[in-house]
Amino acid sequence: MRFRDRRQAGRELAEKLRTRQDAGALPHPLVLALPRGGVAVASEVAAALDAPLDVLVVRKIGAPFQEEYGVGAMAGDEVPLLDEDALRHLGLGVADLAPVIERERAELRRRERLYRQGRPGPDLRGRTVIVVDDGLATGSTARAALRSVHRQEPARVVLAAPVCSPEAAELMRAEADEVLCLHQPAAFMAVGLWYENFDQLTDQDVLEALHVQL
Repeated sequence: MRFRDRRQAGRELAEKLRTRQDAGALPHPLVLALPRGGVAVASEVAAALDAPLDVLVVRKIGAPFQEEYGVGAMAGDEVPLLDEDALRHLGLGVADLAPVIERERAELRRRERLYRQGRPGPDLRGRTVIVVDDGLATGSTARAALRSVHRQEPARVVLAAPVCSPEAAELMRAEADEVLCLHQPAAFMAVGLWYENFDQLTDQDVLEALHVQL
């Protein structure tokens, strides 16, 4: 099963979440998208739930010699969440990641400044926070996002994505009050394989979804 694009996936995800909302399971909701890819999905969810939409910038930390090999992630000003097993497997220490962490922290702050344009982050206290991404492969960025959200004292945290690896979905159940994943294909491979159109979104796409004017 493949989605046509992120917006179609978002509408399908929104339908399931709307059912949960109608049952009273999502009181006082706020939708947090993981940019950039999660924004197109989350905008459909926020519209269907009549909920505010905002972003939580999270950056993957890749191995120094192979950036696509994720060994951790970070959100906001939080201490990076590292995969100790992956580091041992690669023979890496925290010091080896210092240049990567510094670079990703700088990009994280650049995006936060651009997307917020001086706006403060949303107040999550007492709210049902729905964290949305376009898919979960390892779940490392989602885990960093969820731990950052939990520190801000929401009433309930829901992680929602159109497609997830079964392993990531299972891991996230220890991090969120509820995990909603429409499809969990056994032969997962990569998020992009489950979309016919998986074009990379731009900063401008994110700003438009947030109705931010430069």
